[in-house]
Amino acid sequence: MRIGHAIGAASAAAALSFSFAAQPAAAADSLEAGVITGFDAATGPGLPRAVTYDQAKMPLGAKVTFKERSANAGASQFELSLEGALPGHTYGVHAHRLPCGANPDDSGAHYQNVPDPRQPSTDPVYANPANEVWLDLTTDATGAGKSATQVAWQIRPDEARSLVFHEQATATDAGRAGTAGARVACVSVRFAPVFGAVSWPRPWPPLASLHD
Repeated sequence: MRIGHAIGAASAAAALSFSFAAQPAAAADSLEAGVITGFDAATGPGLPRAVTYDQAKMPLGAKVTFKERSANAGASQFELSLEGALPGHTYGVHAHRLPCGANPDDSGAHYQNVPDPRQPSTDPVYANPANEVWLDLTTDATGAGKSATQVAWQIRPDEARSLVFHEQATATDAGRAGTAGARVACVSVRFAPVFGAVSWPRPWPPLASLHD
């Protein structure tokens, strides 16, 4: 069986159908993390948690909220929201391997559950929403938008360190899969959840902001 079939069929189906079963509090059946911050310029003595590289595409002060939940059963759920961003705009958003830097390319390549041996990865066998974390969203007239996804795996420790916002929706065709134009903003995220006994779906509990 080709790896594309395993990722694109079985994993995709599992990602869409997976849900967390309720467990007793002592079971500590899931992990949870989040960050809430505003975008700032990538200048000055200290790099902000969230940086905008193109203020026309991601305005200063736009607010980003990111939530992550992982379960011992092996799946993960991600939720993203924006406020004060460019109105009526679609952003391609992906988990990247390195933290944000002063330059857009500092965040490195996409995180992949099964890494593509050929990088940069544009093969839809690997560059797809079942093998990566894609959170594309479209904002409304006020610049607000939300997206969510879930996958049938968990991010390996310290192998994903940021969410990158691109200027357009993510492509899916061969030779372009996973691409979404220029990197307009970035949020450094430490994908390192805190233990908690929760179930999904249910309202998100309060988030503890993570700081490097």
